[in-house]
Amino acid sequence: MDTKPELKPLNLAELHTAVAERGAAFRLLTRLQPAGGPGDKVFPPTYVVDDKQSRSKYAIEKRRIGGADVDVVLLDSVASQANRMEDALFVEWEAGQLDFPVIGVDFSQEEGLADLGFISALHAPHRIADALLRDALTSEGLPFRDAPEGKAYTQASLRNATVVYNLCPTGLVFGVWNSTALAKGDPQHKFQRCLVSEIVGVAYRSGQKVGSRLDPTGIEKVGAVYHSAGAPYDWTIDESEAFRDGGKALLFSRKNVFVQRTGTSEWTRKSKAGDKKDDERGKVTSVNHSNIPPTKDDDAGGVTFDYAQQTTVLSLPALRRLRFVEDAAGRTIAPDARAAAEAAARTALAALALAAVVLAQRRGLDLRSRALLVPETGTRAVLQLIPTDGGPPIDYELNATQALELVKKAAAVAAEHGLAWTREPLRLTPMPKLSALIRESRRLATAGLGDDLETGDARPAA
Repeated sequence: MDTKPELKPLNLAELHTAVAERGAAFRLLTRLQPAGGPGDKVFPPTYVVDDKQSRSKYAIEKRRIGGADVDVVLLDSVASQANRMEDALFVEWEAGQLDFPVIGVDFSQEEGLADLGFISALHAPHRIADALLRDALTSEGLPFRDAPEGKAYTQASLRNATVVYNLCPTGLVFGVWNSTALAKGDPQHKFQRCLVSEIVGVAYRSGQKVGSRLDPTGIEKVGAVYHSAGAPYDWTIDESEAFRDGGKALLFSRKNVFVQRTGTSEWTRKSKAGDKKDDERGKVTSVNHSNIPPTKDDDAGGVTFDYAQQTTVLSLPALRRLRFVEDAAGRTIAPDARAAAEAAARTALAALALAAVVLAQRRGLDLRSRALLVPETGTRAVLQLIPTDGGPPIDYELNATQALELVKKAAAVAAEHGLAWTREPLRLTPMPKLSALIRESRRLATAGLGDDLETGDARPAA
């Protein structure tokens, strides 16, 4: 964020007061433009469309802006923004610039899976409730949900959130739902998002995307391309070498699925999806050769807009709903000390949330290919506290350095009240069945059996 002399830095005392009593929310409004300048084309995330009458793969709607109905297009969803902020926190945690609990699964010693490294709750889609953590073991060899920490997690609730605060405080900031519980009767508790952010393009217009390919070898049409008999995921133009299905040479289609018979070199065709649903079946273009004539895409051809608006809000009432009945050691906090302890824990969570906001801003907004946004020239984002009494917003300065220091100070105060954070509460290892599942998935993907689904916002790499 830009600094300005008249803006006062947000200090711990004012953050504590805002969280404890007078604040409704912290918000940050950022007006953005494409890095190429106003009017440059940007590509939003695309989504699978079930309604065949719809002509758009983008998430579009009308919103009331400036007293008028305005067409807007979603450029980055709440979930995707949360992923980006969690990534920003992880980078600083990994560099030792932030100390807060990060739980995860370590694949570094797993044969063939070492490239996965340490997958933390900051990267798992469902955070501490994710199936990756559920299907992992503690250092004692216990399934996470059977270990004391895991059992305590499954019983956590708004009325006593200390265990989540100890194991995965970002779950309390970004929200977590124990939807992956397998046993009947296990609580499926929910903690709502306290921090939300999204980016939309305002007053957008759809564009067109064109494409073509010229084959440098000059390959033209051939009679037919077949699946190869010896390796059906490969291809051949020699019918005598073709894979036979019902006695007929099988035309090549990437939608066909094959299974190799155990202990043999023989293959069988499992799926016949390629029979009538593939316009490229048997053509040389099905194996990525030959020219592709110019095409035009009117449904997902990018957009232009007047400006993009990023809206980030941290709900302080949502933080105030979190109760901390026990300290970090599991001891009941005395009733006369609980109010101060809870206020300190909530303040630490608020500091962590605000750090996520400013750290993500510092990393930039390269959302996906051809979707790099920058702050609009002449504007700047200002962190504002919205009072509960309807008074005017209070503007603050908070840059990345200040935010890191704020987390450190808030965490230290919480520790004085018995709610200290441990940097790495648990490093789990995958169950053998989880490792086997991932290896099998990779094997099938290598064989060409993986799904090819078009999705919207994907979790960015750390």
